[in-house]
Amino acid sequence: MHLTPQGTGWIEVITGCMFSGKTEELIRRLVRARYAKQEVRIFKPRIDTRYSEDEIVSHSRMSLRAHVVEKAEDVWRLGHGIQVVAVDEVQFFGAAIVPVVESLANSGSRVLVAGLDQDYRGEPFEPIPTLMAVAEFVTKNHAICMQCGNPADRSQRLVNRAERVLVGETESYEARCRRCFSPDLPGQIQQNLMYRPGDSV
Repeated sequence: MHLTPQGTGWIEVITGCMFSGKTEELIRRLVRARYAKQEVRIFKPRIDTRYSEDEIVSHSRMSLRAHVVEKAEDVWRLGHGIQVVAVDEVQFFGAAIVPVVESLANSGSRVLVAGLDQDYRGEPFEPIPTLMAVAEFVTKNHAICMQCGNPADRSQRLVNRAERVLVGETESYEARCRRCFSPDLPGQIQQNLMYRPGDSV
């Protein structure tokens, strides 16, 4: 069995909560691909301008130049025929990115995507769950819980903003473990999420 597919495209998903090193891992893989003299094309959504308007940038300030695009179909238009295609912050493209990623892999590209698998309420954040299901390889990173030091896999929102998509950094989010995470916004009463026998599911 080959450790990586031969003669075909494939999909790699890098996911986890905020501050878990998703972009850093994506950059690491892309640098290795470039060392191997593979053609690499990187995409990022225009909405993400936190560190740079035209680079993907990790929280540790590693960076690579990227194509800034508005829509999922732009990734297909500019990425078709490229050996290695990468999409950072893929959750911002919504469900429309799934057929694009699958089409690129079906046409022979190695496709790497990185993004959040849960929203600020701890609920599955499409399109990552679907991409995880169709990918050949999935890596789930963990951060460190800012409250207790446990492995963290949730993004705690720190500001009272209810929209699902809110681009932010340490002023808006921190990594939390299951025990320390609350899906409620600051100032709200915490919900009791414990299941009891007899509860409807």
